[in-house]
Amino acid sequence: MSHTTQPGSPVLLIGPDRKVRLVFLEPGKRIQTHHGIILHDDLIGQPLGRTVYTHKGEPYLILEPSTADLIQHLKRRTQIIYPKDAAYIVLRLNLQPGKRVIEAGTGSGGLTLTFARAVLPQGHVYTYEERPEHQRLARQNLRALGLEEFITWHVRDIREGFLERDVDALFLDVRTPWEYLPQVKEALKQGGFFGSLVPTVNQVSALVDALHHHNFVLVEIEELLLRPYKPIPERLRPEDRMIAHTGYLVFARTADENASPWVGPSLRPTAARKAQKGETPPQASG
Repeated sequence: MSHTTQPGSPVLLIGPDRKVRLVFLEPGKRIQTHHGIILHDDLIGQPLGRTVYTHKGEPYLILEPSTADLIQHLKRRTQIIYPKDAAYIVLRLNLQPGKRVIEAGTGSGGLTLTFARAVLPQGHVYTYEERPEHQRLARQNLRALGLEEFITWHVRDIREGFLERDVDALFLDVRTPWEYLPQVKEALKQGGFFGSLVPTVNQVSALVDALHHHNFVLVEIEELLLRPYKPIPERLRPEDRMIAHTGYLVFARTADENASPWVGPSLRPTAARKAQKGETPPQASG
């Protein structure tokens, strides 16, 4: 049985030129396209996955938007975290229904949306943003998707600290995340999940150095590249353009003060460190 569209629900409209538009359906409104007009009333109550026609007879396909579609097509004033990174962040922060997660900053709400969908219905997202105009737009975006009840909104400088304690995970999407690690440790439960995205290697170096200084463990640095292919069976090949570098992802865990900060496969002691400790490195065989 096909799902039907409802007033207020988001839909994707895909035109004959393959351009994609995100629309929130409202009775009485209409959509102006290069190929003619489509009335919202003609879409409400209709099954998803069907073709509708403009007043000029041009076909448009109606589809349910994915979380990735919503991230890319929501109204925004700031750079978004791309779906390829957002989905991986959810996995690395171990987000699932019932978890409590903090993010800073809110931006236009793309990652907030992703977190909320991951932790609902029992979980909660606490989001921090210094600029009220950004958070107003994010709240509008999330309200339209029916997710506002799962989010607590703070307009606050995180230098003053986070208001929550013992949260399961915390993600920083700020310019200088290394400056806020004491506040992060106060808010996270012991063994909690930390993550951050920064665009340059200079920022990665500063963050990793600070993570070691504050005794975070299992520090890992990763970058995701996504290469799409042209879906043409006769000449299957990569697209001419790809979303390559969008940012470096840094993940770590909190631990008690006795934990060694180098714990983790990428930071095991080197031969030089072992030599400094008086350990004998293994001899080459043969």
